[in-house]
Amino acid sequence: MPHAPGDPERPLLDDAVGRLVRPYTVSEGRTAPTHHFDLMTMVVATGSALRSNLGLDHTRVLDLCRIPVTVAEIAGLTRMPATVIKVLLSDLVERGAVVTRPFNLASQGASSAPDLDLLEALRDGLLKRL
Repeated sequence: MPHAPGDPERPLLDDAVGRLVRPYTVSEGRTAPTHHFDLMTMVVATGSALRSNLGLDHTRVLDLCRIPVTVAEIAGLTRMPATVIKVLLSDLVERGAVVTRPFNLASQGASSAPDLDLLEALRDGLLKRL
């Protein structure tokens, strides 16, 4: 069933016509984040009050960061390219709205490096959806 353009679950997508807003419009044409992130960087909201208003996309990303989440998960959930997500996250870091930390395998109950084949399959699947 097609999602309406105003659907809060998928505001930038319509199943019938695809993406309604070009991804780099969301980041105001910026393609380079001001902070370093990789796809497995963990991001979490600080809960601090923001001094300036956020746009819809910044707010949506911030809402996803209420619990620790990776950059890859945010990109997948928002269906936006990771580069755009990294720019939005950079804005949020600069405002003190989120903090980052490297992905810690030990805290996830894993004792070895992630399966490279699985990660590549995940990446390929995400790229097909975007």
